[in-house]
Amino acid sequence: MPYAMSVIVSRAIPEIDGFKPSHRKLLYTMYKMGLLTGGRTKSANIVGQTMKLNPHGDGPIYETMVRLTKSNGALLHPYIDSKGNFGKQYSKDMKYAAPRYTEAKLDKICEELFRDLDKNTVEFVDNYDGTMKEPTLLPTTFPNILVNPNQGIAVGMASNICSFNLKEVCEATIEYIQDEDADIGKYLKAPDFSTGGQLIYNEKEMAEIYKTGKGSFKLRASYKYDRENSCIEIYEIPYTTTTEAIIDAIIDLVKGGKIKDITDVRDETDLEGLKITIDIRKNADPDALMNKLYKLTPLQDSFSCNFNILINGRPKVMGVKAILREWTDFRINCIKRQLLFDIDRKSEKLHLLYGLRKILLDIDKAIRIIRETELESEVVPNLMKGFGIDQVQAEYIAEIKLRNLNREYILNRVDEVGSLEKGINELKETYSDEGKIKKIIIKQLKEVAKKYEQPRRTQIVYDDEIEEITPDLLIEDYNLKLFLTEQNYLKKIALTSLRANPEHKLKDDDRIIQEVETHNKADLLLFSSKQTVYKLKIYEINDCKASSLGEYLPNLLEMDEDEKILYMVATDDYKGYLLFSFENGKVAKIDLASYATKTNRKKLANAYSDLSPLVNIMHIIEDMDLVAFSSINKALVFNTSAINSKTTRNSQGVQVLKSKKGSIMTAVKPLSQVNFKDPDYYRTQNIPAVGCYIKSEDEEDKQLKLDIDI
Repeated sequence: MPYAMSVIVSRAIPEIDGFKPSHRKLLYTMYKMGLLTGGRTKSANIVGQTMKLNPHGDGPIYETMVRLTKSNGALLHPYIDSKGNFGKQYSKDMKYAAPRYTEAKLDKICEELFRDLDKNTVEFVDNYDGTMKEPTLLPTTFPNILVNPNQGIAVGMASNICSFNLKEVCEATIEYIQDEDADIGKYLKAPDFSTGGQLIYNEKEMAEIYKTGKGSFKLRASYKYDRENSCIEIYEIPYTTTTEAIIDAIIDLVKGGKIKDITDVRDETDLEGLKITIDIRKNADPDALMNKLYKLTPLQDSFSCNFNILINGRPKVMGVKAILREWTDFRINCIKRQLLFDIDRKSEKLHLLYGLRKILLDIDKAIRIIRETELESEVVPNLMKGFGIDQVQAEYIAEIKLRNLNREYILNRVDEVGSLEKGINELKETYSDEGKIKKIIIKQLKEVAKKYEQPRRTQIVYDDEIEEITPDLLIEDYNLKLFLTEQNYLKKIALTSLRANPEHKLKDDDRIIQEVETHNKADLLLFSSKQTVYKLKIYEINDCKASSLGEYLPNLLEMDEDEKILYMVATDDYKGYLLFSFENGKVAKIDLASYATKTNRKKLANAYSDLSPLVNIMHIIEDMDLVAFSSINKALVFNTSAINSKTTRNSQGVQVLKSKKGSIMTAVKPLSQVNFKDPDYYRTQNIPAVGCYIKSEDEEDKQLKLDIDI
């Protein structure tokens, strides 16, 4: 438990000044080394000096330092002005150089961290061996806790604070100080990150983060399309990821065959900044491709907020307003301590001048007392007796140089009394008036905002402007052919592959009974011999080549042992009708839309009527002429418009071919596939009908087999 508390309080969780102890010790060491105004020094020197306050070793200290530098790019407002290779926040492989090779000093913004530190604005404590003093907090003149990101993992808790734009933070703080009920969201628009990119803004999510300090939002990369070279250039990525993670994810997608439009990906980061280049095929849609990559790679990532901050040594998860309230209270206390310090110093000086004013009445007497005193130790007591002053005043007078014991010098010093009295009264008034202290804070915030403001780096994109990335968008669409065989094998072959190798491989006693040309994003309906329809997304079926047997449907669909697939339909919109023809001469015309389901069920029972054996299944888009053949050598030409469509899937249908002498319907074919010399001879306007005997010149067509063998 003590170890857990130590990690929470002394290591992992930031405090209201925006720093963890390791940050604060490092920056304070650099401040004491004179690196706020002087030139750079070797990082190894800084690390060595910091070990007087931080006993955790040079490695962790230098790692801490690296993250705070301008060169590393982890912070919106770096604290350290660096020279040399400090690595990059967006790369895990780009390692920083050793501390003996790099140089650093404090950046100018650190003036705001250490302002009035020497005026007792914060508490100081002993370092680990009691040889030095160090500040418990830094008196930052702006809410630094919100300006730079901070992440820490303690024992049983963590902290993850995103960064905000400095100007927006200062403006929001000013508004909050002036009106605690102000809408912070108007001024603090959204988080802002040093790596730029785009923030997908959801008003509800952001309001929750601002209110509770918990929640998440999405960040995505920024890119541009180079049409001339047919490549996508990614120049900003989410703060939470690295170029290596992105490139590895893209390579895995390409190797896995999930994305086929990418021909190459490489890291072209140079001195001008980050750049990931993705070469794509000339006919590829770059925006659609990036939408896929956003969904499947860290090019779009989430930032999980957990605004956990140490307040008076206790961890506390707070919303933005609560953080601003705590920071304002902290800052008011800093200024009060500074005012007390100034009051004390001015009062001490005033007290000395009061004593000086007394000897102005008789300078000669003061000289005489000093000259006539035999022992040096008696000078101060004799002055105290002679002028009625205390020991501090007497010591001050006794230390005045002989050359300054003239009327002009003493008068000039005494003239300061009035201005000092006035200044002290003003300081006391300010100290007792919180409104005046808040005005000082607001003035300082305005100065900071004006001096260090930067334009937003992370672009805000509202979520309603973002195309929703549905699973359908991630699927590659291409033209293909489906082949159904008699022994229940299904082949899905891309047209490009089919053109290259059109020779089909089948089992010795197998044959293709149906082929359908469609595309990868269509739905597939498979009708079985047991009045069941199986539904699949075509992209769920594995691609194959003509030289393979394809998918074995009983395994893929988990069919019954004696069940066979008779017919398949590929559709995008479920338009048209299915015609089911039965031996009893009936034909059912079912709307294809009857097979569309909102719940994406994979299997539908009662797909068609089971009252009579099935002769033929046919998918039509519009009404057309068909020919029905009977077992007594008769044929009937009819139009499907004469059959009313039904939405009930297992409808028995309408009588089309009348039975005569126990005849049955044996086949149904489109008229376009039958070479009758005089089709009108067999045509009927009204159904049902018996049909006409097939003429001798048309006899050959009687023997034509069905495309589908039922």
